[in-house]
Amino acid sequence: MPSFRSRIVRAVTHHYFKRIDAKKRDVQAMRERVDKYAGRLRIARGVTRTADNINGLTAEWLIPEGAAQGKVLVYLHGGAYIMGGCNTHRQLASYIARAAGVRALLPEYRLAPEHPFPAAIEDAVALYRKLLNDGHAATSIVIAGDSAGGGLTMATLLSIRDAGDPLPAAACLLSPWLDLAATGASMQTHAHRDPWFRPKDMPIVRRYYCAESEIRKPLVSPIYADLAGLPPLYVQVGEDEILLSDSTRLAERVRAAGGSADIEIWPDMWHVFQAFVKHVPESRQAIQKLGVFIRHSLGLDTASKT
Repeated sequence: MPSFRSRIVRAVTHHYFKRIDAKKRDVQAMRERVDKYAGRLRIARGVTRTADNINGLTAEWLIPEGAAQGKVLVYLHGGAYIMGGCNTHRQLASYIARAAGVRALLPEYRLAPEHPFPAAIEDAVALYRKLLNDGHAATSIVIAGDSAGGGLTMATLLSIRDAGDPLPAAACLLSPWLDLAATGASMQTHAHRDPWFRPKDMPIVRRYYCAESEIRKPLVSPIYADLAGLPPLYVQVGEDEILLSDSTRLAERVRAAGGSADIEIWPDMWHVFQAFVKHVPESRQAIQKLGVFIRHSLGLDTASKT
């Protein structure tokens, strides 16, 4: 049974999202609204924040007390490829970094519609290569991302695999957006259950990122990619999401290709529920598990805390 706090957060956020008409919202208005809310977010206790600029991208390092030396979590924020950044995601990234006991790097990749596909992927790949050039071993890096950031994580893995670059130790995906064509069964079967998203809005949002002719390209929608030869994946997704099938199909296809993909479907949860770590116990439990997976993937002990 979902916690009382999760039921409250679900109801409040549902009330907010049901009032949004995607057709009547321009990108700048959405960014301003999200940034206004993000101003109230605070990073995890015991984590310090340091601004940086990497390859011309604004970025932040989120460094927990006693962070393991030489280990890096690259966190690619969500926001439908059109919004989001350090303001919106430093809290979530800081809690994951603290749970894992490693430094997190949170970059602000270029956003659509000003910079459509493949700009975000180019930025993420270049940042990863910069870490390698700076002396970080690929096996000391984990890449993670939520929603569109989860799709970007997969596109980054595919790009560096195909280019012959060394792959990171692992990747974590939180409610990843992997099929911009919206062909997953849950897009319809969960339409009445998802407290946030409506299937009819998906084409409106994706048009900012790519052309209609590009929606099934593997780097746009990684669910259609050759998924062989990837590092271990750990996926967390809410049971009630219309994007649930993106995650379940990914796990099935990675395993069919000979890879490792662990997936956890969280009962009664919604899209990127982990972001409510300050209020929802299920969010804290999920982040604890992310920390354990990251530490294990990086060869560290499995003790972690949130």
